[in-house]
Amino acid sequence: SRAEPVEDIRTSEDVVVAAVGRDLYETFFRGYTRKQWGLDPSELDRAVTARVPTRTSTDDRYFTDTFQAMPANGYTRMFEAMLDHPGITLDLGVEYRDVIDRVDVDHIVFTGPIDEYFDFRFGKLPYRSLQFRHETHDVAEFQPVAVVNYPDETVPQTRITEYKHLTGQLHAKTSISYEFPSAEGDPYYPIPRPENQALFKRYEALADAEEGVTFVGRLATYRYYNMDQVVGQALATYRRMVAKAGVLETPVLAAE
Repeated sequence: SRAEPVEDIRTSEDVVVAAVGRDLYETFFRGYTRKQWGLDPSELDRAVTARVPTRTSTDDRYFTDTFQAMPANGYTRMFEAMLDHPGITLDLGVEYRDVIDRVDVDHIVFTGPIDEYFDFRFGKLPYRSLQFRHETHDVAEFQPVAVVNYPDETVPQTRITEYKHLTGQLHAKTSISYEFPSAEGDPYYPIPRPENQALFKRYEALADAEEGVTFVGRLATYRYYNMDQVVGQALATYRRMVAKAGVLETPVLAAE
């Protein structure tokens, strides 16, 4: 009943106003988005807030996928198992340019920032980052749910996550994390705006012409993917590589 018709939905503001109206947009979405992205929703592509579902039910899940799960022993153990293979060597804390001359590979899968790969030839692509503050408290529960969002612009954090709600752990203490959006730091989020997409397209043209390199993931394809979408993209890319090569038996370097 609060939704307001928007004839041409182009921005993130348009998406939310069309779904829930301006009052709820101002209350819940505008301040949070301005903190998270450093931009007003009217300056962001519609894809940003279109990711957030609007419901009038009591279903409080972020996504409504039929199957949702976490690795039984956590993500650290999952990746340790994935990397536990005699054909895999893992180098951490190094730039790929530092090791490329001492490894013999026929193909590179690059998942880092695409502009960095090409030495920022056309200038830097903008990204948003996050700064975290981790705390442990001598209480069994810090907040009633896993994630609490803070849309008020006068509050510095965007959200606080309490992990035991997600893992089901029972303990007298609890661990939480504050998230503070930042323009500096590791690149986390490509910023969806037309001018940024135009700059990415120039880098994409270079990537398409690059022999022996495949660009995969959020940073290398400058897209705001969810985790399941990144996994889907990676598997689809692998299938295309196998189909093209017949059988993928040559050494591969995965670089970030």
